[in-house]
Amino acid sequence: MTFLAETLSHIKPSATIAIAQKARDLKAAGKDILSLSAGEPDFDTPSTIKDAAVEAINRGETKYTPVSGILELRKAIAAKFKRENGLEYKPEQTIVGTGGKQILFNAFMSTLNPGDEVVIPAPYWVSYPEMVLLTGGTPVFVKTSFEDMFKLRSEALEAAITPKTKWFVLNSPSNPSGATYNCHELKNLTDVLIRHPQVNILTDDIYEHLTYDGFTYATPAQIEPALYDRTLTMNGVSKAYAMTGWRIGYAAGPLPLIKAMDMVQGQQTSGACSIAQWAAVEALNGSQEFVHTNKKVFKHRRDLIVSLLNQAQGISCPIPEGAFYVYPSCANLIGKKTPKGKIIKTDEDFVTALLEAEGVAVVHGSAFGLGANFRISYAASEEILKEGGNRIQRFCASLR
Repeated sequence: MTFLAETLSHIKPSATIAIAQKARDLKAAGKDILSLSAGEPDFDTPSTIKDAAVEAINRGETKYTPVSGILELRKAIAAKFKRENGLEYKPEQTIVGTGGKQILFNAFMSTLNPGDEVVIPAPYWVSYPEMVLLTGGTPVFVKTSFEDMFKLRSEALEAAITPKTKWFVLNSPSNPSGATYNCHELKNLTDVLIRHPQVNILTDDIYEHLTYDGFTYATPAQIEPALYDRTLTMNGVSKAYAMTGWRIGYAAGPLPLIKAMDMVQGQQTSGACSIAQWAAVEALNGSQEFVHTNKKVFKHRRDLIVSLLNQAQGISCPIPEGAFYVYPSCANLIGKKTPKGKIIKTDEDFVTALLEAEGVAVVHGSAFGLGANFRISYAASEEILKEGGNRIQRFCASLR
């Protein structure tokens, strides 16, 4: 169609959304489908948070809000950063968006010019490079390795930075790999960034509360205070509080950047849903018992799916330290044949054949910029994970 923008020719649809939709369509058609593709907790939103939303409705909190969010939520965000991350922000240095995606998009829209580069470690969340391309920048990918638990080495970061580098994006814990950087590993990266004053840091901390095995979480501006004025720290309530559909993301950073993002958002969506914002106030200020309880559940699920996968012929799965994903390698199965005679040439072939043969929906690693791997979300019941793991074992055993 001639009326479509040329920009659209440079981007592609979200692979994770596409796989999830394909699984829903097959299930609706009567197929026996187990979906392990969605990055969404299967828990319900805590009742205290839902009650806060109902109370907000009954109070009449149903009008437009300030573009950057209601003051009560911006105060709660500032308090959260101080309490949990040791970062001092004034409420005016925070911003609320309709999900974390809007926060990230507005940051890129506010800062990127044609030719500006954004360094993104691979594997990466599928939306990062597409957002960069949509807003005029150039994504620069730096591959990590299975041997390094998919964590970026400081020398690889150094090699990727050029005079054109505008942003470095860090997602810890990572979607899709679950890779999580400890204080020492973060310090190695921030030492590199200190030497390159033209580089800003966009840290996506959305899975912050989902770390395991006694891991101590930290974020870059906390590790290196000298980067405070160059860092946008993004977070949200979707993952830790099972509030994906409420669509509330937030960030804190330098005031000039926050004002620029406010201006973009003001011409885009204006303020996020008023009711969802009041629910988020309760999430951040209220009891955190739900978060700690569910983290134990996620750890049990992680251990279960890792064990099942490592019993599958040709699959190798490391134990991630965070998020609710595993990123196993299927490299040893490339070149094998299915019982129907189809050759598995790529990780995408592997996940397609798995879906067709056993009805298990996962996401191919090449969609995240690094294969031959696939991503499984263990934000599913123990029963589903056991059945999914058994089906994967059966499928792998059938390959020749």
